[in-house]
Amino acid sequence: MTNSTAARSSYLMRAGLVRNVRSGEHLTTFVVSGVATVLVTRLILSLSGYPQIGGKGLHIAHVLPGGLLMLIAISLLLGYVGPVVRPAAATVGGIGFGLFIDEVGKFVTSDNNYFYKPTAAIVYVVFVLIVLGFRFLSTRRPIDPREELANVIDHAVEGVAGGLSRRRRAEAAALLRAVPQAVQGRRETRELLAACPADEVELAAPIDAGWQALQRGLERLATHPKAPRVAVAVLALQVVGALLIAIVVGDGLNHLPVLGVTVGSLLSATFTVRGALALRKGNRVRAVRLFELAVLVSLLMTQVFQFAATQFAAAGGMLLDLVMLGLLRAERDRMQRELASATKTKALRLPPDPDQPPFPEDPSDPV
Repeated sequence: MTNSTAARSSYLMRAGLVRNVRSGEHLTTFVVSGVATVLVTRLILSLSGYPQIGGKGLHIAHVLPGGLLMLIAISLLLGYVGPVVRPAAATVGGIGFGLFIDEVGKFVTSDNNYFYKPTAAIVYVVFVLIVLGFRFLSTRRPIDPREELANVIDHAVEGVAGGLSRRRRAEAAALLRAVPQAVQGRRETRELLAACPADEVELAAPIDAGWQALQRGLERLATHPKAPRVAVAVLALQVVGALLIAIVVGDGLNHLPVLGVTVGSLLSATFTVRGALALRKGNRVRAVRLFELAVLVSLLMTQVFQFAATQFAAAGGMLLDLVMLGLLRAERDRMQRELASATKTKALRLPPDPDQPPFPEDPSDPV
């Protein structure tokens, strides 16, 4: 961390802006809930013939219950402390936002056209911008150890009042291990966690738990010996499929969205071929990175024009891209852990520096 980054981090924390280490999972819950709500809403309305709730000149659009659900999510976040409420708020808020953004066609057209053709592309771009903006704000500087300690204390807030389940206590302990012993307040936080009573009752978070299970599943799939070859095959099929769907379902080769799909597909194909060559040479790290770039180009460029050309028919390609990105990220994280473990092992084998006295460890600290 550079001096300017450290100074900015210190100022933000002094101002009370402490980041949540699980914010990425909560954002995923929000986005998955929102996207699923849009797709399910469109499917239900299509199967039911697009009924209208109301009568006698009144029409209750589903943007209204969407706003109500977002209000409930905000109320949960403002009314309760601790980490337990956040998955529920992310789920409820995501559903509400999905109901809201699904009617964007009515708000950008003079005739309130719900079937405005670019709606699918607008919805997709909005969710992409949410993810990119959040990643920019959350990853522009590394997590400070004091922020990690604050997140442990956040768990303790829940535990002091209602007790901690084994899962929550394990999460807090894992966070505490990552905090250097020199950070002020670490010992007191450890003692506070130890004082929290045991209690296995906690608010259900099905999407949050499902996301964690999916991450574990992706990590297991990513370690399969044939995973790289399958990745190459899937990426190649994705490129060809995107072109075919855009041409067949879209408005012809002269249509701008089809041109965008073509350019994006060619870029993805270029990264895929380079990744396959790197994999053939045994450079797995570079191959995974190039495959990630191929998927990101598809998500951030190809799929935008795909939604513009085929509307919500492009949802299948988007889901496939997300699964591929999850697999590649899981493999990248696994390789980073292996590298960190090897580096740590090598460092332990080095002779101690006689000019640098070791930092005194606390023998009573089990974490």
